[in-house]
Amino acid sequence: MQALHGSTRGGRKVAGLLAGVTAALLIASVSAGAQEWRTSSSLIDPEVETKPFERYDYVNPDAPKGGTLNSAVFGTFDSFNPFIVRGTPAAGLTFFGGILWETLMQQSPDEPSTSHPLIAEAFKYPEDYSSATYRLDPDAHWHDGEPITAEDVVWSLDVLKEISPQHNRYFANVTEAVALSDHEVEFRFDQAGNRELPHIMGDLPVLPKHWWEGTDARGRQRNIREPTLEPPLGSGPYRIKSFDPGSEIVWERVEDYWGADLPVSIGRNNFDLQRYTYFQDDNAEFLAFQKGGTEDIRREVSTRRWVQNYDFPAVEAGDVVKREFESASIEAMQAFVFNMREPRFQDRRVREALTLAYNFEEQNRTHFFGLNKRFSSYFEKSELAATGLPEGRELEILEEFREALPPDLFTEEFKLPVYTPRTEREYLREAVRLFGEAGWEIRDGRMVNKETGRQFTIEFLGGSPTAEIITSGIIPNLRKIGIAATLRIVDTSQYIQRLQNFDFDATTGRFAQTNSPGNEQRDYWSSEAADIPGSRNMGGIKDPVVDALVDKIIYAEDREELVALTRALDRVLLWNYYMVPQYYQPTMRFAYWNKFGIPEEQPDYIGVDIDSWWIDPERERALAAKYRSQN
Repeated sequence: MQALHGSTRGGRKVAGLLAGVTAALLIASVSAGAQEWRTSSSLIDPEVETKPFERYDYVNPDAPKGGTLNSAVFGTFDSFNPFIVRGTPAAGLTFFGGILWETLMQQSPDEPSTSHPLIAEAFKYPEDYSSATYRLDPDAHWHDGEPITAEDVVWSLDVLKEISPQHNRYFANVTEAVALSDHEVEFRFDQAGNRELPHIMGDLPVLPKHWWEGTDARGRQRNIREPTLEPPLGSGPYRIKSFDPGSEIVWERVEDYWGADLPVSIGRNNFDLQRYTYFQDDNAEFLAFQKGGTEDIRREVSTRRWVQNYDFPAVEAGDVVKREFESASIEAMQAFVFNMREPRFQDRRVREALTLAYNFEEQNRTHFFGLNKRFSSYFEKSELAATGLPEGRELEILEEFREALPPDLFTEEFKLPVYTPRTEREYLREAVRLFGEAGWEIRDGRMVNKETGRQFTIEFLGGSPTAEIITSGIIPNLRKIGIAATLRIVDTSQYIQRLQNFDFDATTGRFAQTNSPGNEQRDYWSSEAADIPGSRNMGGIKDPVVDALVDKIIYAEDREELVALTRALDRVLLWNYYMVPQYYQPTMRFAYWNKFGIPEEQPDYIGVDIDSWWIDPERERALAAKYRSQN
């Protein structure tokens, strides 16, 4: 639930839209509206900027406040600083601020690539997109009553670019932020033509400079470059009430939250308390959910459990509800990532062979009851996904790099192996052949280097027992062709630290995308990010073609060009076998104790907005009385 709460909450205030604001964010040649102040904006739908925004259509504007939302979290935490590589941040915190710190604008849970005012009430930019100016809401203030100023914004950008690999790449083209007044700040860019950059400056979390540069209760200087367990000063709808390091954290709703009346706060942020309890064992967490009182809403990611284990008394009595939601957002690619910083994974033929060894169909049948689907794109379920053969503008783009690309990319449709009892031997035989071309051979049942005689080894790194199921479709087949494939499961803190420092052979990675890809692609795929600890380029991709396509995506002049470029990037990533795509659940599966009021509709884009739910006191009391004896 941490990701849900970190990514879907927020609020905006619309003071009124200026007439004549059109598709300035979509068409680079717009001049008339370029320097007009704008409130809501979209990189996809220009109509967003022409109609008043009063609240989200799906929320209940009269939703009552109160009660406690109990959530369970797997692992541990040891820091309230989510912006640095060191430490494991507590639930409720993300590198975009979470529920403690507000951003300048807030991304809409209902429409892709759309944002509405939050700390900033409006922004503007010149027609060449060479800068952006944000005007702060004069009512915005910190929990200590101090106003949020342009100086806070300038300091936040500077320090986050210094300490956070994600922000460093995301805002790589921002040369400086300048406070024009107490409530206006101008961001200056190193190049013109990046139509996304003025928009995504709204994603900047704003931090309290006076608090971080001050001293704690013991008179010690605070340091944002280090982990901390001192509850930080925030500006959002919640603040830390209490915590037990590694075990529990409780957030309380801020009664005098300055943004409570903003349009996207209406009908949201309804729980008085949000309590997160940490578990070290997934089975113990599920048992706690069955009893009630520790976890109220559970997103079930285990297909086996969803099918077989929701038969306990509370479900049969209707006190626990199973429900599936659908989302229109791009599925976050989940894949086996091989660390190409290790020489044995740098050969494309080896990576293709590893892809051939993954038997998704058998895994789906035996573990997932045939309910999961396999990824075929890094931009699954969107118009950005590469399909068929390249054609039109996409083909023109790829022709520029033909000599550096696999020839088959231009003549064959990319397809992953589909296992049947008859094809398994065929795929493994082809995998052995590819290993042979790459300098490996089978001796005495072991895949060894032809020159050194050393066996090919892969240690898959996992952070929970779920990794046993995830790797079940590939490890047995790797062993069949002589590879010493093993799985190592470590505790959450060690797992996170090893991922951040790229200390693994192979692991499972997830790569969330938006319908308007841009600057974040650098952090995923660029050669520069490959060498930065904590970046999301987990596999260490260093490909000049990928670098060039990422830059072109960032500076795409219109939507049509962006789609063509992204399809080209998708195709290049697939044909180079940088990862082995795994699977996704076609619906979002939730089970929850029946104590909630839920809007009749949920947002089409993200599928579920828990922050729009509220607690029904009568139902809560009835459930507590009924199940008190079990606890």
